[in-house]
Amino acid sequence: MKLRPDQLSAHLKQLHLQQCAPVYIISGDEPLQVSECCDQIRLKARQQGFTERHVYHIDKTFDWGEVLEAANTLSLFAEKQIIELRMPGKPGDAGRKVFKEYIDHPSPDNLLLIITDRLDNATQKEKWFKALEHEGVFIPIWPIEAYKLPEWIAQRLKQDGFSATRDALSLIAERVEGNLLAASQELEKLKLLAKDQRINEETVQSAISDNARYDVFQLTDAALTGNVKLCVRILGVLKGEGIEPPVVLWALVREIRLLSYMSRLKSKGMSTDAVIEQSAKVMGFAPFILKKRRPILEKTIQRHSEKHFRDMLQMTGTIDRSIKGLDRNNPWDELLTLTLFLAGMPPVTAQI
Repeated sequence: MKLRPDQLSAHLKQLHLQQCAPVYIISGDEPLQVSECCDQIRLKARQQGFTERHVYHIDKTFDWGEVLEAANTLSLFAEKQIIELRMPGKPGDAGRKVFKEYIDHPSPDNLLLIITDRLDNATQKEKWFKALEHEGVFIPIWPIEAYKLPEWIAQRLKQDGFSATRDALSLIAERVEGNLLAASQELEKLKLLAKDQRINEETVQSAISDNARYDVFQLTDAALTGNVKLCVRILGVLKGEGIEPPVVLWALVREIRLLSYMSRLKSKGMSTDAVIEQSAKVMGFAPFILKKRRPILEKTIQRHSEKHFRDMLQMTGTIDRSIKGLDRNNPWDELLTLTLFLAGMPPVTAQI
């Protein structure tokens, strides 16, 4: 069975007379929706007696036998168990065999929750995947398109008894630029400022102008201007305020991809005006925003080689794995290294 994220709640509510599906597959690159879908499933499972939970991070060295061992072993103190697999891509031959064995010998005491990156159509047609989907529920998660974001924000507010004007919704959507985790955190701040549970444009503008705390946009600007001390300070404040690492990584990735693309265009001899127009069109930025930021963008491109930008993008992949628990590195340490690299302090392993 395939469900959209917004259909999951209704599906789970219908399970008051029956048990959760034996398998749930959450696939996508949008952290907030992935996290919230998983939370809903875990909560329903706990209500149905799945009191034990085993979490496995799949990598090339993973012993898939641990999954079957867990499936066939239940602790003396647990009624049922959730077996949670965090899998970055395809399972490989060993994983496929384990999934087949799991499906061939189902147990009502086990719930298999698979969390994976976005799966392409070819993967979804493979036998191992079709077998899992047939036995359970597949929830593919896609980024919300820009024109649908104000509606998503409005629905989010409505769930908590709040409303917002059309202008306020547009301004919030413009500020978060498609990052739902950033949008969720922004809404929590705006709710505290709202009068009579309604958010208008003035509320949003006030939150932006009067907020003395740092945000991820100030972090990227500090990095682009090469202000190392300010980068360290802002990153420390963001961590202390509980900002999630995926939000910080999103802001840095967005900036580095833009700079990398602009650098390639500049190397082809295009004028700065032409580079800005082309980059805005291809990378999804408003042209007037890039024109306003032209001085610091040019300064950063002059400070780095194209190879530097490629190295930074490779680093973002490593940080993403750390955030997902697939590596043991500290995501905040890695975010600091990346930020300082962008600010002009390459790590010792980077070649000039």
